[in-house]
Amino acid sequence: MNTLSFELLPRPLFLTLLSVMYSSYAHAQTTGGLTGSVKSTAGLPIEYATVVLHRASDSTVVKSEFSDDKGSFRFETAVAGRYVLSASQVGFLRAWSKPFELPAASSSPLTLTLQASGATNLKEVTVVGQKPLYEREADRTIVNVENSTLAAGNTTLDVLRRAPGVTVDGNDNLALRGKQGLLVLIDGKRQPMTGSELADYLRALPAEQLKNIELITNPPAKYDAQGGAGIIAINLKKDQRLGTNGSVNTSYGRSFFGGKFTSTLSMNHRRKGLNIFGSYTYADRQNQPLLTISRDFFAVRDLGDNQVSRTFTGSSEQENRIQVHGRNHAAKAGLDYTLSERTTLGVAVNGFTNQVPQRGTNLTQFFDADGGLLETYRSSNVRTSHSPNGAANLNFKHTFPADSGGTRELTADADIARYSTVRTQNLTTQYEGSRPPFVLRGDQEGELSIKSVKADYVQTLSKQLRLEAGAKISQVYSDNDVLFLNNLSRSGLDSVDVGKTNRFRYNENINGAYGTLTFTPQPGLTLTAGLRGEQTNATGRQAVGNEGFDRNYFQLFPSAALKRQLSKDHEVSLSLSRRIDRPSYNQLNPFRVYIDATTYGSGNPNLRPQTSYNVELNHTFKQKFTTGLNYTNTHLPIIQVVQPAPSSEGRQQVVSTSVNLQAQEYYALNLTVPLEPRKGWSIYNNAVVYYSRFTGNLAGTNLNRGRAAFNLTSNSSFAFGKGWAADLSGSYQSREVYGFLDVRPQGQVAVGVQKSVWERKGTLKLNMTDIFFTSPVRATSAYANYVEYFYQRQDSRVVTLSFAYRFGNDKVSPNRRRTGGAEDEKRRAG
Repeated sequence: MNTLSFELLPRPLFLTLLSVMYSSYAHAQTTGGLTGSVKSTAGLPIEYATVVLHRASDSTVVKSEFSDDKGSFRFETAVAGRYVLSASQVGFLRAWSKPFELPAASSSPLTLTLQASGATNLKEVTVVGQKPLYEREADRTIVNVENSTLAAGNTTLDVLRRAPGVTVDGNDNLALRGKQGLLVLIDGKRQPMTGSELADYLRALPAEQLKNIELITNPPAKYDAQGGAGIIAINLKKDQRLGTNGSVNTSYGRSFFGGKFTSTLSMNHRRKGLNIFGSYTYADRQNQPLLTISRDFFAVRDLGDNQVSRTFTGSSEQENRIQVHGRNHAAKAGLDYTLSERTTLGVAVNGFTNQVPQRGTNLTQFFDADGGLLETYRSSNVRTSHSPNGAANLNFKHTFPADSGGTRELTADADIARYSTVRTQNLTTQYEGSRPPFVLRGDQEGELSIKSVKADYVQTLSKQLRLEAGAKISQVYSDNDVLFLNNLSRSGLDSVDVGKTNRFRYNENINGAYGTLTFTPQPGLTLTAGLRGEQTNATGRQAVGNEGFDRNYFQLFPSAALKRQLSKDHEVSLSLSRRIDRPSYNQLNPFRVYIDATTYGSGNPNLRPQTSYNVELNHTFKQKFTTGLNYTNTHLPIIQVVQPAPSSEGRQQVVSTSVNLQAQEYYALNLTVPLEPRKGWSIYNNAVVYYSRFTGNLAGTNLNRGRAAFNLTSNSSFAFGKGWAADLSGSYQSREVYGFLDVRPQGQVAVGVQKSVWERKGTLKLNMTDIFFTSPVRATSAYANYVEYFYQRQDSRVVTLSFAYRFGNDKVSPNRRRTGGAEDEKRRAG
């Protein structure tokens, strides 16, 4: 099938944006850059000092920078107001500036003088001004995971579950503010996984490796158009210390069902012009999810005039227990080399292998309409998964000499990645009575290769105008081959199951380009307009039946934003964008993974991309309190469903798959309230109230419903002095309706405490997650001929003890490592 679509942002939305832009042109207040230098009492420059901009009213950290090798520093534009600066460096006492006003102070450089501490070790250094756990910026929320007690021994998925507005459903799908369809970046790159596979990877990624997580709800044109619900950008730690140094992290957690061990070694050698880095992580984690399913089946008769009659025909009850023991190895290595003063070349390679044996047991009973027992069977399901993968990145950065037109910078990336998957499953079903046992064996092998090249160019055209432009080409090839064998124990012979055996090949090429202009006509007013175009060419083929598709289409993705400073205490911003969510390669793959004899998961090769228009309006008070309104309209939304399988599959078969519905409308109110009741105690509160309505038709059932829901998160951080700190967090998700799913409320509470030891080079942490075990998922999935009730419990209540130790030089360099460009394809792979 060939399709062509060409869509633009609706004309009324652009006219509305333009009218707001012109009406707000004359009343804004922001500042230019703030420059200065850091020196010793002898007048010598202090290189790589940490310089922090604080609000004068409460010393809250606004921004931080490093001084360069000449002791100079620069802050870009900041909101008008009253501030103070602080500067610190190992071996010196922290120095503070006098309070000053912006923009007045931006006209002349500031100088901070540091006095030698006279100390020879870190014990004499007082560390203050640590970043808060949560920060709110104009277009994103930042979760500062580094040094948090709640990161100790936990996984990245655990941290995401507690992030403001983030939820994880029973099928491990991530949602932000109640919307699915997220673009997940790890160090600027998307991982080749979605759904449960992405969740498994995030479970294997220790939170101790994280620097921060950025939650971006309405990204600009620079980002790939993928991700209608926004972007979750996970940034890993990067050691900026000079010389040879490193860190060791080890943790052990204990839950009711098993142990969870993780250990990481990171090394870094940095000298002038060269940086070499590497890390290795091993994780051994045991888990035992429990799943209870109750199903009711109905016969449906069409009465005409959109009326049907339903007759109850029977039911089933299931108890599933799965023992999971995952062992993961991850390694990364690379170098950055300075070719000249303005040119840097970098290369990085990484690999990950995940071995996950699973052993599941199942008890199923079928009942007739009167409640009489029809059949009972027990099944055992042994599954193995081995997923080795590797990737390499080559990156380049060149800064052109400044001229009358302003600064110019060119960056480029080339990425190549290869992923392999070997999955086996052995499902043995024992029936009570005279029916013989049945064995189903599956063997799947998959290969995925991703290649991409991209380049980005930035130029300051004038003091008021900035240009960003770029292009990207990506190529993806996926090949999955699966063989299913049936065995009736009486015959002792294997036979190929032709209905389940198949081979699926997928080719995809995406060519994209973008341009963005940022205009600052006067202090306090910033206008941004961008346009991205993407050409997609995709083909998919099944070997059995020769079924497949050919899709070729070009689409435009406009975006625009306005930010205006109304007064010293009030700031507003408005953003518009159009985005797309292409199905992941795994969602298109029609192969099956069996849970028991009547339940399996499968991809859907008929899935189409979903597209959405997003509008967001935010107001910030005193740079702290944020109120936001959001509206999204999505065409052909992709959702995961549990529905009756085709009648050819047999009696009472159920399949978990992804489908397109007709449309989704979404409205949301977001509130952010940070508080500081007393010195050393900070609280970050976030509330999202939203309404989501879906329309569509599936399994003979018309859907047109929605429900208001809300999500609450609160985190308290405590600093007690002498190296002691603690965190207490809680989250609550109200009842919500998402497509055909009606999900009951859930939440969790976690607490952690930490102590710095050995002259602050070591950190000991203890925490406990899901203290009251309130995170299990209870949900109902209802169709005209089928209703399912399920209760899913993860092994989430865990007590963890961890220890981290830093060694080597403590002198910091401001250089930052870049990452690659194969983001969109890696996120959708698997």
